[in-house]
Amino acid sequence: MAYVIALAGKGGTGKTSIAGLTIRYLIEKKKKSVLAVDADSNACLNEVLGVDVHATIGRLREESLRTIRNGDERPGGMSMEQLFDYQVQQSIVESKGFDLIVMGRPEGPGCYCAANNIIKKYTDSLSETYSYVVIDNEAGMEHLSRRTTHKVDLLLIVSDPTVRGIKTAQRIEGLVRELALEVDKHALLVNRVRENEMDDLGGFAAQLGLEVAGFIPQDKNIFEFDLRGRAIIDLPGDSPAVSAVYGILDKLEIPFQ
Repeated sequence: MAYVIALAGKGGTGKTSIAGLTIRYLIEKKKKSVLAVDADSNACLNEVLGVDVHATIGRLREESLRTIRNGDERPGGMSMEQLFDYQVQQSIVESKGFDLIVMGRPEGPGCYCAANNIIKKYTDSLSETYSYVVIDNEAGMEHLSRRTTHKVDLLLIVSDPTVRGIKTAQRIEGLVRELALEVDKHALLVNRVRENEMDDLGGFAAQLGLEVAGFIPQDKNIFEFDLRGRAIIDLPGDSPAVSAVYGILDKLEIPFQ
């Protein structure tokens, strides 16, 4: 069974960039198969990873519902479940060192829970064939409160260098305990930090009963890559963000699978 790493945090913290660098770390350091899951309705993990997406779970779900409503013929006499299984398998993006599956934005109202449950189901089944799964969750805490978060070996809670971000991290941690979610270990990462902010932010987190697993410095290379639409996963190896994320993940002792 795969070792599952999930990311959570409020919007604008750079969570998806950290997810991309985590995937790169696993590819380079563990040298085993990685499944990347973009469980954010505002899908952009593929851009961080530098790959194109040709289908999303949300869109496939809508197409399946239209097929049912319209009474359209299904290829090969497949049942709807068989057809959807086939479409999901076809939607997986294969790349060097990782595969990617994307939830996407459902078209109809009230579809987020359904699409999220679908991607949970398929991630659970697909994880049997991968060594590692990295799940980039949507911003905020709704994915936790809906209990659509998977069994997680390591939850990375990402904050920006603000009081509000760290308070959100505290609420996420509290919700994990309140809902008794299956999270074996969690760690707080504070992103885009200037050196003179670390002591104050670490002290404030400690007042809330939180321990910061690591600080990720502001990195002008990420700004330049974003400006030019380049994939964050291709950052130079000596970029401050890359070095910091690798150091944090080393300390968290992710096992070889």
